[in-house]
Amino acid sequence: MHPELESRGLSAGSAVFAIVMIALVCYLTFAALQGEYGLFRLFQIEAQETRLEAELAALQTQRAAIENKTERLSVDHLDLELLDEQARKVLGLARADEIIIR
Repeated sequence: MHPELESRGLSAGSAVFAIVMIALVCYLTFAALQGEYGLFRLFQIEAQETRLEAELAALQTQRAAIENKTERLSVDHLDLELLDEQARKVLGLARADEIIIR
């Protein structure tokens, strides 16, 4: 055995145990930070959640606008101004007294 270890009262077994424990702590620290369920992955998932919530809000607003137009163009609640606007836009129609600028 190494004379310095014997003089300190340390055996080879305790040195191996210390090395194994240090390696285990390093592995667990790495896994806690970089692992599949680690801290950095948590931050990524939270950022993705925020982005998806913003996208959902935008899509819900867009859907509400489409539902509003659909309701206004339905047979029960026909909005003549919206119908006129859509006919002009889709068919390219204009009145005789109007000038079309493109």
